[in-house]
Amino acid sequence: MIAALVIIHGLLAIGLLGAVTHQGLGVWRKPAPARSFLDRFRAVNGAGYANAVWVLYVLTFAMGAYIYPTFVLDVKASVADAGMRTTIGVFQIKEHVAVIGLSLLPAYWHFWKRSPASENVVTRRMLTTVVMLCTWWSLVIGHVLNNVRGLI
Repeated sequence: MIAALVIIHGLLAIGLLGAVTHQGLGVWRKPAPARSFLDRFRAVNGAGYANAVWVLYVLTFAMGAYIYPTFVLDVKASVADAGMRTTIGVFQIKEHVAVIGLSLLPAYWHFWKRSPASENVVTRRMLTTVVMLCTWWSLVIGHVLNNVRGLI
């Protein structure tokens, strides 16, 4: 059962990663014709991703919180027994980064949905970039720790 929940958590995280990366790279794009692959990747309507990012972040966070007690008992204990304190510390940082991203979501949503597109561009860029970096950090560290657990 827990393996299925971890897989669902991972799939939600991948969906979130795709949406927030499209939006995050798109907010830094200067208006110009999209000629290259990267330009076409970034040429998205960022406001169209705001609801998806918000919902996917909350769902991914909630799923992670639900499976966290099992993680602490099974995975973290094994990693601690193996003497991998740095690995545990990096995962602790991941938890804090995920909470920072979650706490930014109300402001993120406000500036994407309630603020006119021509206003607060810098704020929208910064919020989106921080949420994107929180998502990338959380996914990479979570995946690596899951793989470390498989090696023990």
